[in-house]
Amino acid sequence: MVPRRAALRAGLSIGLAGVLLPVSTACTPEEKPQKLTVAGGEAGGFYLEFATLLAELLQREGVAETAVPLTTGGSLENIRRVLSGEATFAVALADAAAQAAASGQPGDLVALGKVYQNYVHCIVREDSSLRSFSDLAGKTAGVGEVGSGTSLTVPRIISAAPAGMGLKQVNLGLNQGLAALRDGSIDALFWSGGVPTAAIAATANEIGLRLIDLSEHIKAMREQYGVFYDRVLIPAKSYGDAAATWTVGVANLLLCRRDLADHLVSETVKLLVEQAQELVPKTSTGVQFLSPETLINTAGVPLHPAAEAAYRTLHG
Repeated sequence: MVPRRAALRAGLSIGLAGVLLPVSTACTPEEKPQKLTVAGGEAGGFYLEFATLLAELLQREGVAETAVPLTTGGSLENIRRVLSGEATFAVALADAAAQAAASGQPGDLVALGKVYQNYVHCIVREDSSLRSFSDLAGKTAGVGEVGSGTSLTVPRIISAAPAGMGLKQVNLGLNQGLAALRDGSIDALFWSGGVPTAAIAATANEIGLRLIDLSEHIKAMREQYGVFYDRVLIPAKSYGDAAATWTVGVANLLLCRRDLADHLVSETVKLLVEQAQELVPKTSTGVQFLSPETLINTAGVPLHPAAEAAYRTLHG
């Protein structure tokens, strides 16, 4: 087994090649903040699970006196909260973060790292006749709560589909959407999250669910919106008896404001690297990016300078 420090050196040697920012070796004691907040997501979703684990670790390791997760609508709301100062850290989809970074003041929004893979789920009832994306023509689908990353990514998927599909889109979050799927008021639900998402797994056990392949639209999405989208597989049996299904993957980033204190950024990055095992929900089977060579690949959103310095210091 390769020692952890050796792995850090190997992983970062390529990823940080060419980064020319100087690294300060000075270590000045800094005042510990009373409270840090991590903007997460809806109950039953991976965002909130990750935010809760990170907040617990920040508090346990003494980065702050208190650290708490925030239940939110998702990526877009999280970005607004961190930029307004309502949240210290935010979890958000890379496409949403890149859009915000491009439209805001230069340097306002920065990243601490890429943390895990997000999977766009298109869920239908197992007892329905819907088996492909084209079958959704003329149907009604929940496309994410207003303020969620799902509500940005899913319309992009739909716009990449053949014109005239006529899918009726309604803004429903995870838990409202699952309730609507159970009672038949919608035909499909889109959700962007980790695998498995606990609330979806519970519903699959209750009524049976099927997943729809979305991967055919990735090429058009990348051409229209950028290289944020990848072909990823939701494994078989992730949700009851649902078969393995290809879908659209989008990386998730951990974000903060550019003016967040350097020592808080450095201490948080150190936890992401050295205590990664504490930040993965026990039920997760999805791809995690909590390794040095992948944390730094933040999809066009710049790293906080103190995060760059911390990764270089960990590289040794």
